Parts: sequence; C-alpha cells; structure tokens
Amino acid sequence: MATTDHPPTPSQVPVRFEDAFARLQAIVETLESGEATLEESLALYTEGMTLVRFCGEKLASAQQRIEQLNAETASAPADGD
Repeated sequence: MATTDHPPTPSQVPVRFEDAFARLQAIVETLESGEATLEESLALYTEGMTLVRFCGEKLASAQQRIEQLNAETASAPADGD
C-alpha cells in the first residue's frame, strides 16, 4: 500500500541534483506500480513535476558552465606560442 505523499514545499525540494533525481525515480516507480490512490498519484505527479523543473534547471546551469569553460579554454593562448 502506498503512503500518502504531499507535494513538496520549496524548502523540501532537494538541494542536490542527485537527491532530486533519486526521489524522481522513486516517484516514477510508485506511479508505475499502480498501487497509489488517485489522490496520492496526483500529489506524486505534482511533486515529480517540481523535481523535473529543478533537475532541468540544474542541468541547464551545468551545461552553460561547461560551455563557458570550453569557450574560455578555446580563447586562451596556448603555452609555448
């Protein structure tokens, strides 16, 4: 039997990408099992969408930082030139 989960408040959203992703995986497994009630499923779906946005923002930020580092490396003069 599924436990009642409530949508996270902003303070409950994980700080780390890895924690958010692990929670998202657990939510997907619970929803796919079909054991949650309709109300529980809606609460889990809402929490999952919050986590999807959070993870997406973290990934976009990481990608932007990588692109910035690559641009800095490409524009830096090579040693010995």
